[in-house]
Amino acid sequence: MANTTTVARGRGSSPAPGRRRKRGAGPVRASGLPTWSIPYVLLVPGLLIIGGLLLYPMFQLGVMAFQKVGLAQVKGTRPAEWVGLENFEKILGNDIFWSALRNTVVFAAVAVTLTLVVGTAVGVLLNKLGKKMSLFVVIGCMFAWAVPPVAQGVTWRSLFDAEAGIINWALNLLPDWLAAPPNGRSWTGEPWLNDTFTLYVALTVCVVWASFPFIAVSVLAGLKGIPAELYEAARVDGSGAWRTFRKITLPLLKPVFAVLTVLSIIWDFKVFSQLFVLMNGPTNREGFNLSMYAVAEAFRPPQKLGTGAAISIVLTIILLIITVVYVRQIVKQEEM
Repeated sequence: MANTTTVARGRGSSPAPGRRRKRGAGPVRASGLPTWSIPYVLLVPGLLIIGGLLLYPMFQLGVMAFQKVGLAQVKGTRPAEWVGLENFEKILGNDIFWSALRNTVVFAAVAVTLTLVVGTAVGVLLNKLGKKMSLFVVIGCMFAWAVPPVAQGVTWRSLFDAEAGIINWALNLLPDWLAAPPNGRSWTGEPWLNDTFTLYVALTVCVVWASFPFIAVSVLAGLKGIPAELYEAARVDGSGAWRTFRKITLPLLKPVFAVLTVLSIIWDFKVFSQLFVLMNGPTNREGFNLSMYAVAEAFRPPQKLGTGAAISIVLTIILLIITVVYVRQIVKQEEM
């Protein structure tokens, strides 16, 4: 009788309270961590590296923007003096800041537009080529994209050189009715990099030349994901190339263009190395952009690192505003 009771209890009774498993709990690894938490644990090392290399310097930059920091403070002979919003008041009241802001915005608008147009055109062309020729052109384009920014500036500075530059040499070969020399005799000696407008023309050419390969390869990858049946149906309906691009290619590549536009805006707003080399240092104040202005204020004697940090903070805020507004517009269009 006792054995029967024990067996009955063993079959019908629930396990001991200490061995009950919680409902809804996922499987547990041998390490003791729930399975759902493994991806977040793996993100911790990367977040720590990002925090150490990016967030902490940004925090220090923000603190420095409200301080008076010079060479003495860097050496540690004097403590940094807290000045509040004085650095921001100085730069906002300086005409050079507004000139640099105008140069930055106008250059970024032109460079981003040209980069996207040229990169998209090259990407569409690559999609039309055969595999071998497409691979050959992609490799050639990526050589330009892989050139470091300083080397880009050196290359185009030599091309736009007033005395021995290839640009002036090529313009001399053209007939006068197509490209008349400024002095009536020859293009040799034309100082492209001394004037602000022609300096930014050279900078735009340099940046677009180095940036369009990334856009082209990204557009090519997006085009490979569009079903060929859509283009065949468009051809059957008598749609032309431009109409097909507007009605099929462009809408399906909107997510790709959204990312590329944001990245191009960020890259072109903070262009520094190429401009520094083309300008031969912070010599022409009228040609400053915000990055060059920040470096000039921070490192040219007398060093004003606090003012340079304030300019950098303003540039960061502008980029955040532009990025947030643009991304919100893209999200609204996708929802509609």
